[in-house]
Amino acid sequence: MKFTANLLALCVFQSTVLGTSAFVVKAPNAVNTKLDATPYSYQFVNGDAVKTASVSPQGPSATGSSALNKASPAGGMTPVEDIWKTSAPITVQGGSLRTWSFSDPAVERVQVLLKTEGRPLNANVELWHGPDNTPQKMAVYLEDGSLRPFNCVLETPNGQNAIAVRNTGFMEFPLSACVLEEVGDGSSGGLADVPTAALKTVQGGAIFTTPFASPVNSVRILLKTDGRPMSARIELLQGPSNNKQVMEIYTEDGLTRPFYCVLETPGSGNVVRIVNAATMEYPLVASVEPYVMDA
Repeated sequence: MKFTANLLALCVFQSTVLGTSAFVVKAPNAVNTKLDATPYSYQFVNGDAVKTASVSPQGPSATGSSALNKASPAGGMTPVEDIWKTSAPITVQGGSLRTWSFSDPAVERVQVLLKTEGRPLNANVELWHGPDNTPQKMAVYLEDGSLRPFNCVLETPNGQNAIAVRNTGFMEFPLSACVLEEVGDGSSGGLADVPTAALKTVQGGAIFTTPFASPVNSVRILLKTDGRPMSARIELLQGPSNNKQVMEIYTEDGLTRPFYCVLETPGSGNVVRIVNAATMEYPLVASVEPYVMDA
């Protein structure tokens, strides 16, 4: 009884002196839980990966045309001009093969760039993962490797990956190749930043076409599946039956290793055509949208 009386007296004292707010559970202080969405690029200096911040990606949804002009590549892509200036491109003669190996499991993806001095480009690009295992490969044709260079991002999960570039053209048509590594924890950047609001399902054997106006200087394309194999062809046309760029792509797992690229579309009358070369049981989803536009 004495204990109960003392507890009652204490409650009356707190209610009178401190007010009723003393018994109200206060909400915790606001904490900023927004993740830093700033993309980063990595440069290797003396064998160590140095992390440097890059410009925030801007897409067609950015406000104002100036933002589109200053758009930096999304999906972890480093601007092409910076890569050719800061990296040492490798010349691949016609009929020869060049490989880049990545044994470090921290390398999550690589950016592959191919170009010529204005001549046509014919090449095969393959992703090797272990002996006699090619989970992703593509055949590339460019009518003009200087006006429309090849630029794509390949996922390299689980380590022990290698990129092989074979120049299938004649010896008179060499090409320059550059492969840029990206290291990270997978929490930001990369293909996760690619907008997926405009995804279009392309059934096996179907064709999906998208025209673009002349102010569009480049478009970005994302192809993926729900984990099934993917076999597709991407064509850039400028006029009837006038292929400026063709890519034939195969991926054994379109979810783990989707395909992401940027196509240069100078001039007018550009049309992107995507063909699902697989059977009806293997649909794919595609996202095709403007990337950089004129003011």
